[in-house]
Amino acid sequence: MLPKLIITDIDGVWTDGSMYYDQTENEWKRFNTYDSAGVLFAKLLNIPVAIVTGEDTKIVGRRAKKLNVEYLFQGIKNKVEIVESICTELNISLQDCAFIGDDINDLSLLQKVGFSASPKNAPEYIQSKVNLVTNKKGGEGAFREFVEHILMENNLLEDIIEKAVAGHGKTS
Repeated sequence: MLPKLIITDIDGVWTDGSMYYDQTENEWKRFNTYDSAGVLFAKLLNIPVAIVTGEDTKIVGRRAKKLNVEYLFQGIKNKVEIVESICTELNISLQDCAFIGDDINDLSLLQKVGFSASPKNAPEYIQSKVNLVTNKKGGEGAFREFVEHILMENNLLEDIIEKAVAGHGKTS
């Protein structure tokens, strides 16, 4: 199944799930640049990417802006409701979507989309409910692996990598 929308959580998927604070109450997150290639690959196929996360931080907004992510929703408690609104806008169903999440706040959406995944370090209960458990942990390129898996299943990975190498996109 080639999704018409790729959805991702952030904490525990693009990050290792840790939250770092300095003594002046600044929050830090460590992103892996491998995941930006997942966004690029989706863009090369004209598949929009949606970040839907329970946290609300400027850091995630900056990362999404840098990568030109089409949809960013932060501070979300009901992820299904938000994704249903995106689906309505795109005239697609939840079954046309792929989602990677890592914890219980992702579970209802993981169970409703057409293809679901979690990182290797997600709780076992979550892993037992998804179609794919990545070999990578959150913060180590799990989102990219998720997108690459979708492309491999659709015999598109080599073509997309060739386009990326030919300069049709930039990761960072």
